[in-house]
Amino acid sequence: MPKHTLGKTAVTLCAAASLAAATGTASAQADPPPSAQAVAQRSAHVRIVDCFSQPQVRPSNFLLACGDGNSILVSLQWSQWDSTSAVARGVNQVNDCKPYCAAGTFHSYRVIVRLDHPQPWKNHVHKHYTRMRLIYTHGSPDGFQRTVTYTLWS
Repeated sequence: MPKHTLGKTAVTLCAAASLAAATGTASAQADPPPSAQAVAQRSAHVRIVDCFSQPQVRPSNFLLACGDGNSILVSLQWSQWDSTSAVARGVNQVNDCKPYCAAGTFHSYRVIVRLDHPQPWKNHVHKHYTRMRLIYTHGSPDGFQRTVTYTLWS
């Protein structure tokens, strides 16, 4: 009888070890890396807030001069939008206000737009970018440096 008991014990131990190994392998495979869609959804929680306090994600146009509309970003093509920064190429249309703004002419300047410094957006679940850098790639409006930095409203 001792041989029979020893055999049962050995079989039971082997079965338990096999079960533990299979469970360990299954749990290791149960947590796959996040998909590109999941990463995009998390990064989409960062917004840029427009003049009307509306959150935007990858806007194609963005008004810079809220008071008079004399500067707007258009044709924005975003190559990056994540939890820390965003980058786009587009055009900044700026009114020269000559002889005065109502009679001025809009001129187009190619720009690279960089957004960063995401901060919590008061009373919202989303964060919002708080700084914008415009880099003029082929000339800039009169009186503007090649790179202009704006603190964004919330």
